[in-house]
Amino acid sequence: MSIPPRPAPPAATAGERFTRLRRPWTLQARLMTAVIGMVAFILVMIGISTSAILSQILFYNLDASVTDAASSVQSQIGFQSTAEEVLEAGPRDPGTLLVMNSRNSLTGAVVSDGGARALTTDDLGQIADSLRSTDPAAQTVNLPNLGEYLVRSYSSPGGVAFLVGLPLSNVTGYIGAILTTVALVTAGGLLLLAVVIAIVIRLGLKPLRAVAETATRVASLRMDQGDVSITERVPADQVDEHTEIGQVGLALNSLLDTVDASLTARQRNEELMRRFVADASHELRTPLASIRGFSELSLRAMRQAHDDESRQRIELAVETTEQSLERIQAQSLRMTTLVEDLLLLARLDEGQELVYGSVDLTRLAVEAVGDARPAGPDHAWTIDVPDQPVELAGDSSRLHQVVANLLANARTHTPAGTVVAVSVAHEGDEAVLRVHDDGPGIDPSVAAQLFERFARGDRSRDRKTGGTGLGLSIARAIVEAHNGTIGVRSTPGDTTFEVRLPAKPADPV
Repeated sequence: MSIPPRPAPPAATAGERFTRLRRPWTLQARLMTAVIGMVAFILVMIGISTSAILSQILFYNLDASVTDAASSVQSQIGFQSTAEEVLEAGPRDPGTLLVMNSRNSLTGAVVSDGGARALTTDDLGQIADSLRSTDPAAQTVNLPNLGEYLVRSYSSPGGVAFLVGLPLSNVTGYIGAILTTVALVTAGGLLLLAVVIAIVIRLGLKPLRAVAETATRVASLRMDQGDVSITERVPADQVDEHTEIGQVGLALNSLLDTVDASLTARQRNEELMRRFVADASHELRTPLASIRGFSELSLRAMRQAHDDESRQRIELAVETTEQSLERIQAQSLRMTTLVEDLLLLARLDEGQELVYGSVDLTRLAVEAVGDARPAGPDHAWTIDVPDQPVELAGDSSRLHQVVANLLANARTHTPAGTVVAVSVAHEGDEAVLRVHDDGPGIDPSVAAQLFERFARGDRSRDRKTGGTGLGLSIARAIVEAHNGTIGVRSTPGDTTFEVRLPAKPADPV
């Protein structure tokens, strides 16, 4: 059996090839290109400007030398008949050129290392036009055998026209040497600058690479489930609030701290939600089991009465059914209360359920204590309120529920004979309500979770002592919905719940 050949990968399109060619440069490459390019431009402009200025100076000096040479030659023209003889008559700088027209005879010579020598016919023909020119300015001529010369035309007192010049090779040589030196120094300087910039940028971007590496490690962590803790941070030596890149590392560390705290809070909320569901299921399972049991008991009694049809059996079935229905009703009321409490917490979490108005906290506390006395006749109840009403903006019925829950909590979890003292005060801009008792206090192991849902000071599930554990959580939700705080301080024989609410009235929401 033959294996078919693997198809060749499709050829890259022109757009894909162009995209690959246009890959973005790194920050280091862009910085180096910008800095080196700008410095190179500045150095080239400096070299060109320097060369132009120096060239003008050299040309000016050369022109002055031509004028001096002309003055020296002019004194000899009347005594000599040819240009070669004039140049031989005195010391002359090498390369000095002289062309003169004497008695309609055109002669020319140039000073070389061996003395003066006559110009060739080609050179004389090339320079003849310049000799006949009446322009006093210096001219540049290119002689076939001698190169470029800077020349000036003169006329002697005897009527002899002559032309004196000096070679431009010295000037061009100087300029060429200067340009070469500038080019070499510029190239070397740019190379050294590139090395220094590369080192500086690499060291400067080291914190940024540390940030990228840290972000990469964090991105590889799995954060979608379970207990997640982000321990990765940008190293402390790469974080500096005084530098821009260091601030990036500092900002990333702050972000990671916030994310880590959020993940911890999320995990804690998930655990609280799981515990909340478990506790709510447990609370609902007990009355449901009771309802089911009493329903089955009632049905069994009714069937037995139907089968026997005796008067005694029927009366017993009616009595059993009546007791079962009473128990079913009690358990239904218990479930209704639990569901209503859960619904109230959910609505408070969404910012609902509050109807704002003016509330007299003093009167509210007095009414709550009056309601608590019949429910706890074996406790001693005291109240301390100021003469003037302590008013605030809030929901009167919900704030009454807060006070009632605190009093019920004190009554339920303290033995008979415990003194429960309620006080109201106006402290600054806050209305303060305190509920104090001299009972055994709160177990320190549950004090931190006391205001959580289904939290219990008594771990038992006894309804008389344990309760559902929603009373204090409802109180906290209501207080926080009023922008207040609630807390507790407890030691054996001294437990105080304190509620602080804004005392200044607020507009209804």
